[in-house]
Amino acid sequence: MDQNPIFSSSIATLNVSQEEDTTSSEEYDFSDVVLNYINQMLMEEDFEKKNSMFQESSALQAAEKPFYEILGEKYPPPPDYNPLLHDVHLESEPIWSFRKGVEEANKFLPDDNNLIVNLERNEERKISMTGSRGKKNVHREDIEVEEGRRSNKQMAVFSEEAVQKAMFDMVLLGDEGECDSANSTLRESLKIEASKNLKQNGQTTGHYADKFRGKKQNSEMDVVDLRKLLIRCAQAIAADDRMTASEMLKRIRLHSSPLGDGSQRLAHCFADGLEARLAGTGSQIYSILLHKKTSASDFLKGQHLFMAAIPFKKASTFFANQTINDVAENASILHIVDFGILYGFQWPGLIQRLSKRKGGPPKLRITGIDFPQPGFRPADRVQETGRRLRDYAEEFSVPFEYHAIAQKWETIQLEDLKIYKDEVLVVNCVYQARKLLDETVISDSPRSAVLNLVRKMNPNVFVHGVTNGAYSSPYFVTRFREALFRFSSMFDLLETNVPREHPGRIIIERDLLGKAAFNVIACEGSERVERPETYKQWHLRTVRAGFMQLPLNKDILNKAKDNVKLFYHKDFVVDEDSQWMLLGWKGRVIFALSSWRPM
Repeated sequence: MDQNPIFSSSIATLNVSQEEDTTSSEEYDFSDVVLNYINQMLMEEDFEKKNSMFQESSALQAAEKPFYEILGEKYPPPPDYNPLLHDVHLESEPIWSFRKGVEEANKFLPDDNNLIVNLERNEERKISMTGSRGKKNVHREDIEVEEGRRSNKQMAVFSEEAVQKAMFDMVLLGDEGECDSANSTLRESLKIEASKNLKQNGQTTGHYADKFRGKKQNSEMDVVDLRKLLIRCAQAIAADDRMTASEMLKRIRLHSSPLGDGSQRLAHCFADGLEARLAGTGSQIYSILLHKKTSASDFLKGQHLFMAAIPFKKASTFFANQTINDVAENASILHIVDFGILYGFQWPGLIQRLSKRKGGPPKLRITGIDFPQPGFRPADRVQETGRRLRDYAEEFSVPFEYHAIAQKWETIQLEDLKIYKDEVLVVNCVYQARKLLDETVISDSPRSAVLNLVRKMNPNVFVHGVTNGAYSSPYFVTRFREALFRFSSMFDLLETNVPREHPGRIIIERDLLGKAAFNVIACEGSERVERPETYKQWHLRTVRAGFMQLPLNKDILNKAKDNVKLFYHKDFVVDEDSQWMLLGWKGRVIFALSSWRPM
């Protein structure tokens, strides 16, 4: 793949003229609409946490108040009250927990009738909210149950509907040019800070450095080849040479760090998987990692950074949504079946575009399919995604219907999808099919089952994006080497584009890359869910399943190239091969996308 004609040595400063009509095909997907959608979700989660804390405090107060009345004590108690000094024993921890909760809740109440929202910008916009002024003395005025003065009506001011409306008005309906400018500024600041990484010669920086580095580096440590150490350790584990593997792990731990340069972080991440594999605890630890969910706030902050600094997801969204828009140009009903919808980041841009369609928007139906989540509420995430998208569509006056499915994909039946005869049907599966088991685990491959289901659906277009990787081999050392090469590219592009101590980078490396690498290295059989194949392997699978590949739209390809060249580092690659649009870093293909239809 020749990437020289794609990128110049530096990002050129272009004078781009703008028409008054901003509804052109590229505006909504390569703009920062998705970043705004993430900002909305972050704000919403922050509100829900605060509101939940307040409600829990109120419930605890109602339960505790009768005990105080029995004691003849005033409720709530004064700050220095100690129930253990009274004749009747009373559990003190819940009381103090309650008081602490009320104090925290009080901080969340506004001291004005305006809610000030700051979306990581220098300017602040005020959102007018109706209702009473928040009281300084929460104990006496806002939540005194005995006087019947709990402020349910006041809390209604901060109802989810009101806050969401405010978010939509400010975040989603604001001047998109300002948002683009703000996120361009973020990219530039990341570039400036990340350039300092190259000057640090692989030394860990920041106030955590001593904790993770320990001894000062010497000349031997400076030239150590961490990649060779990792491969030798993997080979020792495969040969059941536990002594050599343990020795290699000690050396890797000495030279690696979660806060070092890209190579040190990669080695730290891979060492975790090797250590668990050596101890035989990979499956148990990975199960814990799955149940120990990253908070939505942390996850979204990581995604926000990923989208601002790295073009892969934005270019993918542009490809998919432009393809869908072309096929649904005259549709009265557009039904999108999204395998792996996750948080639905792909769809705000499409909803905005549909709202501007000449003659009015179609009815949009989205069937959001996700893998069931661990725990007692397997469908929570996919249902929450539907609620957010429904509110978004309502704000832009796009008729909307959502259907959530959270189950193993190979168990889904055609009738579960509720397909209408008079609708334009699109199947979308971007980067999530890698988690389907293959023939090395089960003869009735779920990958084949899902492709067969899509063919039976007979969609107008099937948009398929794949994680390009060859580390699904059942042979451990082969798989390990391929994973090492692929993840090296990911850690390298982060090292080049993001400052080392940026919290979003730490989240990406720990919760996205780290968790995936751990599964590849430490788990086997059905518990190894990270099983990517190359786009060429997926091409053969899709053809065998009865699909015909559609030609790659050159306009989409060229616009993706232009945007990546304009806004991102010169070593990001956009190219094509066999009607696939390829996205990569320094010549290595990371993702690939193409479109298909049943023959």
